[in-house]
Amino acid sequence: MKSFSFGSNSNSPKSFTAYPSCDFDIESGTIKRTRRSKKLPLHPLKMIKSFANRFSYYKKLHPILVFCIALSFAVSVLVILLAYESHYWQTIGYRKFNVGSDNYPFVRLKNLVMVAGHSIYTSSSCGKVDKENSWFLEPYQQHPGQAASFVAHIQEGVEIVAKDDKALLLFSGGETRKDAGPRSEAQSYWTVAESKGWFGNEESVRWRAMTEEHARDSFENLLFSVCRFRELTGTYPHNITVVSYDFKEERFTHLHRSAIGFPESRFFYSGTPGSTTSKEAAMRGEALVRSQFQEDPYGCLGSLWRKKLGRDPFHRTIPYPNGCPEIEGLFRYCGAAPYSGSLPWAQ
Repeated sequence: MKSFSFGSNSNSPKSFTAYPSCDFDIESGTIKRTRRSKKLPLHPLKMIKSFANRFSYYKKLHPILVFCIALSFAVSVLVILLAYESHYWQTIGYRKFNVGSDNYPFVRLKNLVMVAGHSIYTSSSCGKVDKENSWFLEPYQQHPGQAASFVAHIQEGVEIVAKDDKALLLFSGGETRKDAGPRSEAQSYWTVAESKGWFGNEESVRWRAMTEEHARDSFENLLFSVCRFRELTGTYPHNITVVSYDFKEERFTHLHRSAIGFPESRFFYSGTPGSTTSKEAAMRGEALVRSQFQEDPYGCLGSLWRKKLGRDPFHRTIPYPNGCPEIEGLFRYCGAAPYSGSLPWAQ
């Protein structure tokens, strides 16, 4: 319906609408008011109760389907919480170790020289380091010349570091023998080096000779020492040199090095001979251990794992990988195939 204006003249500014802008009932001559919908306030408790009633209804109607949905939801929440927790602790770990370079005691050292421990020094006198009865020896180690071979390892490590002013010396080995008491292989080697005056290199080597006191086998000697190097320097080693028996070279340079993905061109090995009276038996034992690491490169299964547990008589808590959060995945990995995650030295 059109609206017309009425007034004294056509130019009058005043006008009105003939019928109001609403529904008009012609028959009754009344105006129908439009009913506005009332917005009811939201009541959370009523909504929850309504949802619960519907859930109960569907549960009775389709119990298996509702159970599957509820289980999927619970699993999703759990996965999210676990992922958040992992991220949280990883962030805390990075914050803890993301300190200035001035706070690391050996920030300028770039190369790692690791001497793998094989026994614990038990004598109260430091003048008998080359005597077998001064060391705690397993039955297979009780041969003439065995103690002298340990001293040879210590001396070799010291002399290598003395020739490299960028190297950090680490004696590696934990508290592996119950009857030897709570003394570590690493501390034993450091003490012997101290008693020997660092073989004439005290001034240049002693201040950068440290210990790694948690390793329980040769793989942990290498991996834990890499983490310990990170704790002390703030970085990972550019070059690694391992000192041990000459017949263990293949185990370290091929199996253990490959397991941690360290570049072959930056990995070196210095082997010294074992006791001449036990060479044949040592070679047989080494062949067996090497075959075990070929099947279980990370020493986390079967006989290698059981041997590792046996070498932890005092149930020491291993602090790693807290000091090297960038390789946490490598520490957690267990498998026959090489670790495929990212590694700092592979970048």
